Amino acid sequence: MTENNRANVKVIFALTLIHFCGDFYASFINPLLPVFKERFTLSLVQVGLIAGVVQVMSFIIQPFVGYYADRYRSRVFILGGPLLATLFIGLVGLVPSYPILLLCVATGAIGTAMFHPSVAGMIAGYAGKHLGLCMSIFNFGGSLAFGVGPLFIAYLVGRWGLDLSAWAVLPGLVVVGILYIIVPAPRGEGLRGEGFVSALRGAFGEVWRGVLLIWVVMVLRAFVNQAFLAFIPILYDREGFSLFSIGLIVSLFTMAGSIGGVIAGHLSDRLGYRSIFYVSFALSAPSLLLILFGKGLWCYAGTALGGFFVMAPLPLGLVMAQKLAPRGRSMVSSLMMGLAMGLGGILVPLVGGLADLFSIRTVLASLAMFPLLSISLVTFFPEKRLDQAP
Repeated sequence: MTENNRANVKVIFALTLIHFCGDFYASFINPLLPVFKERFTLSLVQVGLIAGVVQVMSFIIQPFVGYYADRYRSRVFILGGPLLATLFIGLVGLVPSYPILLLCVATGAIGTAMFHPSVAGMIAGYAGKHLGLCMSIFNFGGSLAFGVGPLFIAYLVGRWGLDLSAWAVLPGLVVVGILYIIVPAPRGEGLRGEGFVSALRGAFGEVWRGVLLIWVVMVLRAFVNQAFLAFIPILYDREGFSLFSIGLIVSLFTMAGSIGGVIAGHLSDRLGYRSIFYVSFALSAPSLLLILFGKGLWCYAGTALGGFFVMAPLPLGLVMAQKLAPRGRSMVSSLMMGLAMGLGGILVPLVGGLADLFSIRTVLASLAMFPLLSISLVTFFPEKRLDQAP
């Protein structure tokens, strides 16, 4: 726990390392989609299903993980999650068929779903008065993983082939072993005797409208984010980019997003939330269009700008929801991360179906307008209630 409103740096670092480890392996999927498409002769719908399965598993698991994490002091979810992600996603290069690939991806996604609510729910207990900044640093760990992970796996597969990518599990196993030594058990929220429905009522109570509004905005953000991450690799593969270049593009998107999240979290502690959402969403649309229509180096610039602005609000949604509903932070985190990203992921195969009918560029250009539409919802954020929250 924190003392005198100071953040516990050691614990925040350990929780961020968990986030990095689990998401590092989850980041392998998108840059390898062109490789999977070629190996198993997949349609764009099937490609979208791979990306969607990752998010859907989070949708199914995270709210229930959040429910139990608020009740029990256990490290099973915290350490078991990264372990599953390491083993099952790290070994996708050895799978012999598309159904088994989906099974491995789904199991690894369950692993990523397991640790997110527990770990995100612990941040507030060790952040002191710097919740926005600490949540952004935690988010940075995951975004950094999605930045370096694609480069790592793209280089590994491009140099030695998909079959030898299984060696990638070794660093993850080492990190999980270190985390077993240093990570504390989570604090329960004193809700052990409550059922799932009563827990929702106890956690949200009269603030459910504000939480729901934030959640809807986060779903729309996640949908745009996941659609671009799933189909930009396919688009650039068709245009002759190398696997390493595709990995670099995915890394630029997520790395810039991690920087945007830290900056947004720092500014939110000083300026509030609504204005940051306005700027982020207003600049997302032109940045995403630059990814699609920029030539030469401009596509890389658009990738960095698009990731920066689309992903910047992610930690803010978590912070706002936790402030509105401080009782049951793991449950709230599961809704803002797992459920929001899961529902956004459910729609990704639909994007693939539309791309088969029209084109990837046309469909993604339409999705680039979604952040602008979300601005109208941001105007109703309960800013005054958030300012009064502890």
